[in-house]
Amino acid sequence: MQPASPTRAKLLLRDQAAALGERCRAEGRRIVSTNGCFDLLHVGHVRFLQTARAAGDLLVVGLNTDASVRRLKGEGRPLTPEAERAEILAALECVDHVVLFDEDTPAQLLAELKPDLHVKGSDYTEAACPEAAVVRQYGGDVRFLPLTPDRSTTRTLERLAASRERTNP
Repeated sequence: MQPASPTRAKLLLRDQAAALGERCRAEGRRIVSTNGCFDLLHVGHVRFLQTARAAGDLLVVGLNTDASVRRLKGEGRPLTPEAERAEILAALECVDHVVLFDEDTPAQLLAELKPDLHVKGSDYTEAACPEAAVVRQYGGDVRFLPLTPDRSTTRTLERLAASRERTNP
């Protein structure tokens, strides 16, 4: 039997995330969280996650399940299955833990984890971030971080489609 890889050890179940939150709060550690689909990981994601991690003692990434991504993004998405997306995120040094969630928003996960800080990209506003109310309700903070210009999975897919149209009219 092979020992668990460091990457796999970063993948948490929901109840493990709640226990992690309790333990870290008791130790006085600052928990930062973020969430997303992370369908095609790109430099914008990496820079965002590095900035988020620098804001605390550990970064927990809530990752939408395949079913959740399909509801949010439509049929044909995600392009990468949830287990692979989770493993890729967990392989990043700046990511301490990854937790899958099946809901359309991470509100319930955040109510269980209770991070000190929840971060979203600057393409969101407080009004467009339903989980912000949950975080503020228990005394956490919400911050909107700048994004890398012209870097998003949707833009990448649009460029790929345009490229295909030019080469296969």
